[in-house]
Amino acid sequence: MKLALFDDRRLGAVTADGIVDVTEALPWPHDADPLTAGWWRRLCRDFDAVRPGLEEAAARGTARPAEGVRLLAPALNPSKIVACASNYAAHVEEMHGVQERTLGGVESWMMNFDVFLKAPSSMSGPREDIVLPPAEVEAGHEIHHESELVVVVGKGGKDIPEREALAHVFGYTIGLDITVRSTGDRSRRKSYDTFSPVGPWITTSDEASDPGGFQIDLVVNGDDHRQHVTTKEMITPVPAVVSYASRMMTLLPGDLIFTGAPPGVGPIRHGDVLDTRISGIGEMRVSVV
Repeated sequence: MKLALFDDRRLGAVTADGIVDVTEALPWPHDADPLTAGWWRRLCRDFDAVRPGLEEAAARGTARPAEGVRLLAPALNPSKIVACASNYAAHVEEMHGVQERTLGGVESWMMNFDVFLKAPSSMSGPREDIVLPPAEVEAGHEIHHESELVVVVGKGGKDIPEREALAHVFGYTIGLDITVRSTGDRSRRKSYDTFSPVGPWITTSDEASDPGGFQIDLVVNGDDHRQHVTTKEMITPVPAVVSYASRMMTLLPGDLIFTGAPPGVGPIRHGDVLDTRISGIGEMRVSVV
């Protein structure tokens, strides 16, 4: 299935005709408050049990055009956003030049795969603007886009074996990891409000099948095709990412994992329009202000 959050944080099934509201098919109360979001975490954790009811409601319901609803980020108040660094070899290579230009030298430790945390408050929706921090703009720091496959955690867990990792995944969505290129900790430079747009919806893991089979593309202003890669090119594939992250921290239902930037990252400026798409998921368009 493909599942969206829309309007007053209703749950929608994405069909060929649009969005079907399937909220009433949930076997527990729907609480629209994003700060509690218990129903959402239960959905991520217990999707296999409720899927038949959601599929039946989607088949019976009336679809609304996706353009006629207010699509929201397909996640509610995750306990954390985990992000991967240096997970595509070609991106690691290009970062040598980026760091020479923006830092005056290469930070060698940043060229190794690892994970870090982004603030959950940096999350925004698929139709919200990316807001450039005035102080960073005034300082002349470059601010870059990084279009990535995002894992939505299902059952969660600690010390998850790699061979079992995909059983702990609820689904996948698109994310933009917006980044200030300056000195300092990654978490600070990537955690400004609106620096984690996600959407437009989730493709659940049963439909997605192989997370190594996605193609990622990002186009700026309609004709500047900057990123084009398949997820099979990851240095550390999705099962290993989930397993590795769970060794450091307990993954909880609804947590997000940004799986790393493909090559082709570049600066964004006021007025830019970013079109990012991942095969099998969808696409989203966000503006920069």
